Amino acid sequence: MPKVLRIINRFNLGGPTYNAAYLTKYMSSDFQTLLVGGVKDEAEGSSEYIVRNLGIEPVIIPEMRRSLNPANDLITYRKISKIIKKFKPDIVHTHASKAGTVGRLAAIRNKVPIIVHTFHGHVFHSYFGSSKTNFFINIEQGLANQCSKIVAISDKQKEELSETFKIAEPEKFEVIPLGFDLQRFQEDTEIRRKKFRAVYDLDDDEIAIGIIGRLAPVKNHKLFINAINKVEKNTGKKIRAFIVGDGELKEELFEQCRTLNLTYNHPNNGQVKKADVTFTSWIKDIETAYPGLDIIAMTSLNEGTPVSLIEAQAANKSIISTNVGGIENIVIPNRTATLTKNNCVIDFSDKLTELVNNEQLRRLYAENGWEHVKTKFHYTRLIADMENLYYKLLNQHN
Repeated sequence: MPKVLRIINRFNLGGPTYNAAYLTKYMSSDFQTLLVGGVKDEAEGSSEYIVRNLGIEPVIIPEMRRSLNPANDLITYRKISKIIKKFKPDIVHTHASKAGTVGRLAAIRNKVPIIVHTFHGHVFHSYFGSSKTNFFINIEQGLANQCSKIVAISDKQKEELSETFKIAEPEKFEVIPLGFDLQRFQEDTEIRRKKFRAVYDLDDDEIAIGIIGRLAPVKNHKLFINAINKVEKNTGKKIRAFIVGDGELKEELFEQCRTLNLTYNHPNNGQVKKADVTFTSWIKDIETAYPGLDIIAMTSLNEGTPVSLIEAQAANKSIISTNVGGIENIVIPNRTATLTKNNCVIDFSDKLTELVNNEQLRRLYAENGWEHVKTKFHYTRLIADMENLYYKLLNQHN
């Protein structure tokens, strides 16, 4: 029975955690899988409940954190090496950057036969300055040479990694899109809509526009707030904005609202009724939030495969997003989503205004969403694709 050691950066809310969990739980009984992960940042929502609800008890390495810390990273390396020596995996599969660096180094040093790494996103633009970015690119290029295969989660991401950043030759990559339990977004939608809109005092004729994700620079929430400000002035419709998530930029975003004279509320300020912008913090059962929203927005400067846009389509919601990363691979432009120029408040606000004003367009996007994602991004397809890759690599090794 082949053994798979699966290593993930941290258990925070997002696609990597779900996919590591599904691959650990539902992989064929031909495989034995051990899941190892780090801890989330303080500003992030925890998702350890996702793996534990599936009956998985992961090995937690407290020192494996997102930020660079030579002392913690060395401890993490030693702990992973110890796990490898004891578990004796045939395959080490790492997910995301920190786990990918430390985990692959340990696997290489301990002569693991097959090493696979999944890029869930990358930090090669819109994160750091050029010198630091080049440093990370050089590290990834070196590690890629020692990998059996690199998994990209979209065709666009493969193109960026192989052609733009020269991480490895195209033949080194396997494209395997993410997969999720999407049926839950089709359940009890009317009940959930009424409940969400009652909690936030939304009238039937108010259009709720939501953005979901951590409050970090790369997510570019400032563009979202600027666009909401402009849309309010350019539409006759009543709109309310909802920022779902938390993070390091929360206070800056509050200040931006104040500067623009937008009323806002958040869980700690007593819930001002009918605020222009509502900061909900993290919503654990996110499938309960989508039904109450009418439009899902994304303003990121860089993305891999954003989970919120897959979930939005599964929940039959219309979408507006900046056209970055692999987004074109997960929505159908002008059929499930409107795409805009990157970091352009004029283009984004103009197109958001059109979507707010055009109920027929919103309905078209909503109707097409579920059909587009229900098979393409389901976890059963993810499992089948990954098993096929593992079998191929094992056969090649033998």
